[in-house]
Amino acid sequence: MDDASLLSLLMTRTLPQRDIPRAVETLLKVFGSVAAVVAADPPELARAASLNATTITDLKLLQQLSVRLARSEACRRPVVSSWSCLIAYVRSALAHAPREQFRALYLDRKNVLLRDEFLAEGTVDHAPVYPREVIRRALEVSASALILVHNHPSGDPTPSRADIEMTRQINDAARVFGLQVHDHLVIGRQGTASFKQLGLI
Repeated sequence: MDDASLLSLLMTRTLPQRDIPRAVETLLKVFGSVAAVVAADPPELARAASLNATTITDLKLLQQLSVRLARSEACRRPVVSSWSCLIAYVRSALAHAPREQFRALYLDRKNVLLRDEFLAEGTVDHAPVYPREVIRRALEVSASALILVHNHPSGDPTPSRADIEMTRQINDAARVFGLQVHDHLVIGRQGTASFKQLGLI
C-alpha cells in the first residue's frame, strides 16, 4: 500500500469521499511523505489541505501509535544490544519534527530504558539545552547512563559546532556523578549521526 492509499483509507471516516483525493494529493505535495504529514503541526495541516479537527486528530493518533510501537520494541531489552530498535524509535519520533527537539534517554544499570525525557524544543535550527538540567534529571530518576538525542529539521544530521560543545559539557558533568553518556544521536530525514561512531564522544 503506497502513501496515498494509506492516507485515503485513513480519511474515509472523517472526510466526504469526493474531498479525499484532493486532500491526499495536497498533503503529499506539501509534506512529501506520510511520516512528514503525521509529524506536521495541526495548524499546518489545516492550512495545507483545509482538514477538519477530527481528521487532524486521526493523523496525530497515527503518529503516536507508530512511535509507541517503535518504543515498545526498543524497551524489550538493553538498548545497547538492540541498537537498531532504538534508532527506529527515535527516528519515528523525531525525523520529521518541524522544530528542533532535545531528548535524553535515561537508562538503568542494565541499560534498559527508564525514561525518555523531552527537555527542550526550539526553532528550526536550535533548541536551548542546559547541561545541569540533563544531569539533575538523571540523578532524580536514578539513571546510570544516558543517550542524548536531538533532531535537525533541515534534514542533514551532521553535528554542528554547538552540538559538539554542548555534548562535551554534558559528558564532563556526567563523569563527575559517575554517569555514562553512551552516545549522542542527531536525527535528520537524510539519516542519523552518532557521536560515538564519529569519534566525538
